[in-house]
Amino acid sequence: MMEAFSPMPTPVTLPEPWSRSRLSVVVPTYNEADNLPVLVAQLMALELPGLGLVIVDDNSPDGTGEVADKLAAEHAGRITVVHRTAKDGLGRAYIAGMTRALDDGADFVAQMDADLSHPPAYVPQLLGTLLSTGAGVVIGSRYVPGGSLSGEWGVRRRLLSGWANTYVKAILAMPIRDVTAGFKLWRREALEALDLGSIHSSGYSFQVEMHFRAYRRGQKMLEIPIHFEDRAEGISKMDLAVQVESALRPFRLRKYEREAHRPG
Repeated sequence: MMEAFSPMPTPVTLPEPWSRSRLSVVVPTYNEADNLPVLVAQLMALELPGLGLVIVDDNSPDGTGEVADKLAAEHAGRITVVHRTAKDGLGRAYIAGMTRALDDGADFVAQMDADLSHPPAYVPQLLGTLLSTGAGVVIGSRYVPGGSLSGEWGVRRRLLSGWANTYVKAILAMPIRDVTAGFKLWRREALEALDLGSIHSSGYSFQVEMHFRAYRRGQKMLEIPIHFEDRAEGISKMDLAVQVESALRPFRLRKYEREAHRPG
């Protein structure tokens, strides 16, 4: 049974040369002006001198882009800001950020939310697990033993999240517990094998499509338990259109995969 609350982790200390790995953390933002400075401070405090940050802002009306630029100036050489002119989905933002990270020479790419629901203290553990196991991707999972959800989550949200995972796994038959997880760390070669430019999903179903592609391409996928916090400031971006896309996408993914492997 998943616990309702888990204390925040203490970051593990990685040995050299692991701690100096060229790691880029990609963070999409939209109206996260209050949360972003807190997140950046926590990431920059990690004992990972090779860590950089790619912030992808979708022209946030609350000034998040300007906040990001100021943070980049304060941490010169460690933060890159990608400004997009329109808000066209989480998936598109992630692809823009991941592509930039790979172009800039990152050996490892992490993805996480800007709303502080993904504690940065887990990043060294994600990296250490990936390096010690040879995995292509390590997923910060809410639904493996030891994983937990914020005590702020009510029964409805817990049931909806659990149902979404059960629903997607039933359709796509992936052997992972948290198929909708958004906190993970990729090996460069694993991302390159996914062909980011051809990803179809634009909303939160992007997470499912990335997992499905990795699974179908034989990537080693591991999960480690995390505590998932509720956002401290701002509002959720999960509107009805996003929910509908997320519900339909697994069937489309299965169809695409079948057509891609249909004998010519």
